[in-house]
Amino acid sequence: MTRTPTWTRTGGGGLRGWGGVTAMAVACVLTALFALLPLGHETSGSFAGGSGPGAAPATQVRADTCDEPEASLPPSRTDGPGVARIKERGKLIAGVDQNSYRWGYRNPATGKLEGFDIDLVRAIARDILGDSSKVVFRAIPTSQRIAALESGRVDVVVRTMTINCARLKQVAFSTAYFQAGQQVLAPVASDITGYNASLRGKRVCTAEGSTAYEALRKQSYGAVFEDAHDGTAEDEDRLTVPSQLDCLVRLQLGEVDAVVTDNALAAGQVAQDPTVELKGGPFTTEYYGVAAKLGSDDLVARVNQVLADYRGGGAGSPWMRSYRTWLEAGLPGITAPPAPTYRSN
Repeated sequence: MTRTPTWTRTGGGGLRGWGGVTAMAVACVLTALFALLPLGHETSGSFAGGSGPGAAPATQVRADTCDEPEASLPPSRTDGPGVARIKERGKLIAGVDQNSYRWGYRNPATGKLEGFDIDLVRAIARDILGDSSKVVFRAIPTSQRIAALESGRVDVVVRTMTINCARLKQVAFSTAYFQAGQQVLAPVASDITGYNASLRGKRVCTAEGSTAYEALRKQSYGAVFEDAHDGTAEDEDRLTVPSQLDCLVRLQLGEVDAVVTDNALAAGQVAQDPTVELKGGPFTTEYYGVAAKLGSDDLVARVNQVLADYRGGGAGSPWMRSYRTWLEAGLPGITAPPAPTYRSN
């Protein structure tokens, strides 16, 4: 296993508000709007509809050892069965978010999907199919990312998905394309100070199947973070929700006291609603990866080649241009992408 030393992993801090959105009510309306808007012609399809063939399941060695979960296959342009299926179809089917501001969201003014993750999907389509528009975007909730890959309904998931050892037993990951960390989001006036004892007795919302939920299971600091599931409507999906953006709405409505989520996602939520803020600092270091069906080694290697090109070029690289367009205002100070780590075949 070798590590390419070209890039430096750096973090970012500080958040700025989203001009024009100065009230909680407006943020709620926009949140609801993003959730309800359908996918357009280029982005036709949803998780609920359609399916495609997937690669046969196979266990990867690093899922068992997991010394370095971010280590992925070396880059390659060799066409295997996974890439061949995409070329034969003539479309890349990508599972994305359409509700995370600046990452994957539908611009209500243009009707188009935009964001950092969307730019990366288009780069993958351009490399494999020669055209960045040859994409079918399928909006999937956080809790269904792995199921969408296992069923073959999407080729890749590019949806702020954290690489970790548990997920490596279910899906294959590219090298890391972004560094993030778990952090607490709460109202500005809250007495919550971070991921600590100030959470005791507080209602904390997370997305089902998220890294945040698993972190609370290990150390909750006395927070209430799991739904009672006692058959009452008010207890169902109140604290553990299908999509992390649902937590912001619950917070705005006063149904929960705090949210634990990736700080990169929370930056977009603060931009939507300046009455909330990140509390304390990140308490984890995590990396987002492009996920594919387990066993899709040729597709993973091809995505890693795309990422190698995407990172290349220093300050003028496609990665840095996308960062400046979408993320710099909310996550300033990042000077380079995370360094890729490769493993032996």
